[in-house]
Amino acid sequence: MINPSRIRILAVGKVRKGWVLEGIATYLKRLPGLQVVELRDAGKAKEAEAVLAALQPGEQLVVMAEEGQIFDSPAFAERLEGSGSERLVFVIGGAEGIDPALKARASWKLSLSPMTFPHELARLLLLEQLYRALTIQQGGPYHK
Repeated sequence: MINPSRIRILAVGKVRKGWVLEGIATYLKRLPGLQVVELRDAGKAKEAEAVLAALQPGEQLVVMAEEGQIFDSPAFAERLEGSGSERLVFVIGGAEGIDPALKARASWKLSLSPMTFPHELARLLLLEQLYRALTIQQGGPYHK
């Protein structure tokens, strides 16, 4: 079962839109212990350095990338459950994307869609899917 306190999101850039902030706050309440760390926009190489500096020992790096795996919600829940007790860190890059060297270090790559989203929406969508995965694992009705 997903343990939100074993998940962090490292996100490049600040969320400025009020409605996105409200959505993020809603899902963070539903996922107690999950942390979101904002990193400064600085170009791919510097952002990659910031991500690596923010990683803690034992964390499994998951980068959000358009070439990543695409799951439906039940399969995503299953993939997360397969991670067991590992600590997961999801990285959402800035406007330029994620540095190829950082992608190469990732344990896996995840795509929310073949479409491209602003980092603010990607953060909200990822939180929603993490919450949905948790309710699927608990047998709740939310995912239907």
